[in-house]
Amino acid sequence: MRSRVRGKALLAYLVALLTVAPLLWLLLAAFRPESELYSATWPSSLTLDNVLYVLTEVPFLRYLANSAFVSATVTAVALLLHSMAAYALARMHFRGRGIAFATIIATLLISLPVILVPLFLVVRTLGMVDTYAGLIVPGVFNAFGIFLLRQFYLGVPRELEDAAQLDGCGHWRTYWHVVLPLSRPMLAALAVLFFLTNWNSFLWPLVVAQDESLRVVQVGIASLQGQYASKQHYVIAAALVAAIPTVLVFLLGQRKLIDSLKTTGLK
Repeated sequence: MRSRVRGKALLAYLVALLTVAPLLWLLLAAFRPESELYSATWPSSLTLDNVLYVLTEVPFLRYLANSAFVSATVTAVALLLHSMAAYALARMHFRGRGIAFATIIATLLISLPVILVPLFLVVRTLGMVDTYAGLIVPGVFNAFGIFLLRQFYLGVPRELEDAAQLDGCGHWRTYWHVVLPLSRPMLAALAVLFFLTNWNSFLWPLVVAQDESLRVVQVGIASLQGQYASKQHYVIAAALVAAIPTVLVFLLGQRKLIDSLKTTGLK
């Protein structure tokens, strides 16, 4: 029995090592000298020059700030609007509710490249090209968040809403004071997902923002690849710097998710 457990543990550690190996290579390569970038051996020396060059000679901090602002704004606005839409679809009765939900879910079948041109034309007509609004507004609407929150709200006990109505709460106060606090675990999970998705977005920011001051981090890394085709150590250093906020957000969101599960009151 112990040998089987040890075998499974060894296999789990092996799979974990294979999963983490590319990240470890990225971490090590970011501090390698240029001459030893593709060497399979341990570097003869480690240097901070690659990272310092990216942070000082390239406006990479600006790219990071743009990505952080866009991702945080999209996440905050999307969570509010998605939770409101999901509450209406799950707990309110009105004509056409099923058709509205089916239409929202149908948008999951449409990928961004399919609607890229008409979406850009709409954004250009509204005067949002080369603006933060052009980067933020299209990213707010996502049927995935509405779907998950609606399914979660369907499981909220009806007795909680009945008690709120007896206390004189309307739909808005019931949503804000009863349903929304109960949905903190799902909101925490969606917040991490939305932030990481927008942080890693590339195609839409590349199309809608040609101004370098609005360039996000993924587009910035791509521009480094074009500008420094033979300087891949700078590109790898930039990728490492860009990955740090995503790891921090994931760890922070994971802790908040666990804390929310302890205080949600639902089992």
